[in-house]
Amino acid sequence: MRERTMDNDNTENLGELLQKLRTEHRNLDQVIAGLSSDVSVDQLQLRRLKKRKLQLKDFIARVESRMIPDLNA
Repeated sequence: MRERTMDNDNTENLGELLQKLRTEHRNLDQVIAGLSSDVSVDQLQLRRLKKRKLQLKDFIARVESRMIPDLNA
């Protein structure tokens, strides 16, 4: 049985979070694509979905950067 360290747990948790964020981002992309082709779509709702997608993209980038090992360690 392998010993788990705080760093391993943290990396695993970040990996799980990253997977969930990527799934939500992908799902939003599909929803936005579907709504964009509908001329009767609520433009405010569409803008909010696009904004959420951008927020997810930024958050994904931050999580990915936290997963990169510190070279000074």
